[in-house]
Amino acid sequence: MSSRLIGVGVGPGDPELVTVKGVNALRAADVVVVPVLDTGERGRAEATVLHYVPAEKVVRVVFALNERTDRARREAAWDAAGERVAGMLRERGSVAFATIGDPNVYSTFTYLAQTVGELVPGVVVETVPGITAMQDLAARSGAVLTEGTEPLTLVPVTAGSAVLKEALAGPGTVVAYKFGRQAGEVAEALRETGRLDDAVWGSALGLPEESVRSAAEMDGTPLPYLSTLIAPPRRAGGRGGKL
Repeated sequence: MSSRLIGVGVGPGDPELVTVKGVNALRAADVVVVPVLDTGERGRAEATVLHYVPAEKVVRVVFALNERTDRARREAAWDAAGERVAGMLRERGSVAFATIGDPNVYSTFTYLAQTVGELVPGVVVETVPGITAMQDLAARSGAVLTEGTEPLTLVPVTAGSAVLKEALAGPGTVVAYKFGRQAGEVAEALRETGRLDDAVWGSALGLPEESVRSAAEMDGTPLPYLSTLIAPPRRAGGRGGKL
């Protein structure tokens, strides 16, 4: 039987937002891998997973999750993580990799799956979708992500504030991920494009330290790295105006 690597989206942090299919996949796997920073401290994915599987089934694997400048160091970390997971697959058969959000949306799982696929010929790679931070923030804030024919643009601000400004100048809702360290630039971009008053941001969604606020309250102070922003377009014409 072929070994199986399953990327399981466990949502933004609230354990109640893990899907039934996700819980079943975590419980059925021989081992559940969770990504951690170089410090090895427990991350959000692990905290969520521990609501559903025993700690002895969970294995931490170090990833250079925040490494963006030293490519050699980053790739060495990916290779080491891939080797370790490949070893688990050879020994145990099925490994679930728990990732916050969704495994196909800006997830470390993408890189892991590529590496493992080269190391373990014939491995079956699957994914279980998870609730994303933008969906959770929309629900908690009352923001509507899309109406009618509006497009939806998702931008990681790690790509630079210029990419965000370009998106904000266009139509539809813009969602920004990982913008906390550039909160000042993001607030200015929202102001310049007339989107500040209707935008909302949130961090630590579903956790005790959760914060959901109007973007107009941003004063330039850096916010948590994994902050999420929703900037809806101005909507006119009443109900169904964008149909």
